[in-house]
Amino acid sequence: MSNKLGTDSYKGVRDFYPEDQFVQNHIFNVWRKTVESFGYVEYGASILESSELYKAKTGDEIVNEQTYTFIDRGDREVTLRPEMTPTVARMVAGRRRELAFPARWYSIPNLFRYEAPQRGRLREHWQLNTDIFGVENIEAEIEIIQIAYKVMHNFGASDDDFLIRINSRKIMNLLYKLFDLDFETSQKISKLIDKKNKIPVEIFSAGINEILGDKSEVFVDLITSPKKLLERLGEDSPEVKEIFQITSALEKLGVTNITFDQTLMRGFDYYTGIVFEVFDTNKDNPRSLFGGGRYNDLTAIFNDESIPAVGFGAGDVTLKDFLETHNFLPSYKATTDLYVAVLEEKYFAETELLANNLRKEGLSVAIDFTLRKVGDQIKTADKQKIPFVMVIGEEEIKNKKYKVKNLASGVETSVTENEISACVK
Repeated sequence: MSNKLGTDSYKGVRDFYPEDQFVQNHIFNVWRKTVESFGYVEYGASILESSELYKAKTGDEIVNEQTYTFIDRGDREVTLRPEMTPTVARMVAGRRRELAFPARWYSIPNLFRYEAPQRGRLREHWQLNTDIFGVENIEAEIEIIQIAYKVMHNFGASDDDFLIRINSRKIMNLLYKLFDLDFETSQKISKLIDKKNKIPVEIFSAGINEILGDKSEVFVDLITSPKKLLERLGEDSPEVKEIFQITSALEKLGVTNITFDQTLMRGFDYYTGIVFEVFDTNKDNPRSLFGGGRYNDLTAIFNDESIPAVGFGAGDVTLKDFLETHNFLPSYKATTDLYVAVLEEKYFAETELLANNLRKEGLSVAIDFTLRKVGDQIKTADKQKIPFVMVIGEEEIKNKKYKVKNLASGVETSVTENEISACVK
């Protein structure tokens, strides 16, 4: 065969070599430990969903242009899931009569979107999805935002490293009502506000002026000043009071790096109340990391019953960028405790018996069967960052005494078989 295959992965996805998988496992472990400490339980589902699920939620255009969608051999249109929330909404709606509410669920699915790869965004990524179903009051928002806060701290972040921005669909609807905007106009305004911090001020103002005309100056003044906006809407209004109640409750729980941001949209078509995002404050990575909010109506696409829900999704790509920027990435540590170099083939059987006894004691043991020079075998252990090495030869077999070497310190300890485990641990 003259044309050899390339070794590069498919565009927009990643290979995880052991060092990369170590970091990925660290991320997953922190996610799991954090959400489970709040009583959340893990669920899962297939990466394949009927395309109808996403068309019902986002429309044909998004499915056709931004997803991996195909016709299977049964002539069914199938999509590799681009997000997890529609799936969990389907699952909850399907068992709504059997589930015990409130239901606290989480998952760490891999997701697929067909889009141009860039920093913080790939075609495949993994995401922590955390959702609470069946709670109408703001305690659900308070808990979910608190979990997001704890996630960041459990990765080593301090309050100065990130900011939690919060807004409300209800507040924005109140603002749109104040300006007598219909649904279509409100949608246009929301999309423009979502781009506000990514486009020049004059372009934003021109866009608002094109939509609102002589009302644009007052609108821009309100949308650029949180204080003026809340005063205009009335601080005693239920919509505004809800924001203050949530931020006040979170501050009492120690979450003080939280601020109201009326320009935060996060896809208002989807959410029905509070929305929030976690933002990296580092000047080298000033970007949104993840977020979520309340979505009470999503289960209604499956039946007539709406189940209140609040949740968030945190992706591994933006999180890894955050960890790298702030030097929070852990140093690689091998899962193997002890590497055993063997000098001659005739010692293999006894070495394997010894290794199995050590495994029963809880050690991870790897045996080198290559019969290379002992120095080369030890180099392999060092290159794989295995902390301890032991050589098996005629003397060790005869005397039942073994020299265990700590490769980091260079210290070598002579022990019996019963002492190996304690020496390594």
